[in-house]
Amino acid sequence: MLEGLDDDALMRRYGGDGDMAAFEILYARHKGPLYRYLLRQSGDPDTAQDLYQEVWSRVIRGRADYRPAGRFAAWLFRVARNCLADRARQARRRPGDDRWENLDEVGVPGESPGPAEQHDLDELAARLRVALDELPAEQREAFLLHQESGLTLEEIGRVAGVGRETIKSRLRYAVARLRERLEEPAELPTGTRP
Repeated sequence: MLEGLDDDALMRRYGGDGDMAAFEILYARHKGPLYRYLLRQSGDPDTAQDLYQEVWSRVIRGRADYRPAGRFAAWLFRVARNCLADRARQARRRPGDDRWENLDEVGVPGESPGPAEQHDLDELAARLRVALDELPAEQREAFLLHQESGLTLEEIGRVAGVGRETIKSRLRYAVARLRERLEEPAELPTGTRP
């Protein structure tokens, strides 16, 4: 019965009645995209896990004050962005400055790839991590919010505190830079032949 409710209705049930079943559905719906966003923004699994816990703690603490002014996902990712900003201020650095070496690989749907295909996928994933890391923070944030949250451009703009056209521009530049970087030939180690 609760599974058919939208996120806002679930949050109202959780906030008003303390309905834990409603919270569990919300949590299940958003845990993956939220964690991936935090992981990719922070670049560190331990930091991402801490931030993830903080976001859900703020959701729990703010449940009685929740007033839908848009989709729940937009509010949730605004809370996540605020947690990232708080952490960055504490560490005196901007979000996303950490390296990407410890990111978990995303599984490939269907059959498991063979060794050659897995090598190619691993190489592409590593190149993508480097390309994401090289994006300006604003472009990386817009790209990751778009990919992970399922929010509209307007909602991403509200999360980031800028207009729709600014987000659209940031996404356009981010995608162009990522394509350009991924289309570059992979650098071969010194002394090897193509």
